[in-house]
Amino acid sequence: MSSSEAFVTVAGRRVRVSSPEKVCYPAVGVTKIELAQYYVAVAEGLFRALAGRPMALRRFPGGLDGGSSFYTKHAPKGLPDWVQTAEVTFPSGRTGREVCVTEPATALWAVQMNALELHPWPVRREDTDHPDELRLDLDPQPGTDFADAVEAATEARALLTELGMVPFVKTSGGRGLHLLVRIEPRWSFIDTRHAVIALARELERRRPELFTTSWWKEERGARIFSDFNQMARDRMLAAAYSTRATPDARVSMPVRWTELGDVAPEDFTVRTVPALFASRGDAHEDIDEAPATLDALLEMAERDAHDRGLGDLPYPPEFPKMPGEPKRVQPSKARHPADEAD
Repeated sequence: MSSSEAFVTVAGRRVRVSSPEKVCYPAVGVTKIELAQYYVAVAEGLFRALAGRPMALRRFPGGLDGGSSFYTKHAPKGLPDWVQTAEVTFPSGRTGREVCVTEPATALWAVQMNALELHPWPVRREDTDHPDELRLDLDPQPGTDFADAVEAATEARALLTELGMVPFVKTSGGRGLHLLVRIEPRWSFIDTRHAVIALARELERRRPELFTTSWWKEERGARIFSDFNQMARDRMLAAAYSTRATPDARVSMPVRWTELGDVAPEDFTVRTVPALFASRGDAHEDIDEAPATLDALLEMAERDAHDRGLGDLPYPPEFPKMPGEPKRVQPSKARHPADEAD
């Protein structure tokens, strides 16, 4: 007989989970209570990724196959008194309060809210305008695969190491990889985005057959897209250890660089990761030890602007027009002077 509720405890906090036998991932039968138990099993690593960060939720009220999903950015009404919030500023200039992770049990509350993905900001609640995490999203395009992403990540690691930075890597849960670098929280979102653009451009110069910085899909080709706009304000990657909206209940999994060539995204699911975490620990356990400076990357950005005449790149479509941004027009649809003459 199924129960209408269950209780799960993590770090001393007991959290109610309603409809615990509700199936969230129909293809593999993963239930709501299994998700809560999964987050208890990886609580140490998950909290390291989320601690003090505002967070958006991707929610699936009917489970993965149960119809539409939606993102919850503003903190919903009726929060438990122990779930904290933080004020953030959106690209429009408006402010709002988002759920902020101050203890591991916040992830269990997110499960209760039918969230299958946790998306933290790269900032902490003490200063939500200055990121403390640099993020590089390596996104394989058609004609490339995870092996190409691994090669791209290895190249990116080498460049970041040259610049005195220590990158950590995780699977995205799809075909790509995410590189994370803890940084001093001294720079704005505009600065950190420019730093990632400079990094992406240098990778493209070194390996033009492997990397692309083109925002427009029609120009990317069979290469790895370095998605620089994941460093724009209010754009978020799934957290390390967050579940993803894939039929097999996949997880965005931290891995060590020595392991990267021997893993595949499908290795890491709600049912496989707890044992891996117990035996191998958290591959990102040292991520907070030595925050880096952005000086070298911002110097590269200056050289790109002054020596190469390279300006900014397009922002996502929901952003207001940003200073120095080029036209947001797909190249194949842009009007050219010759067109005007005709």
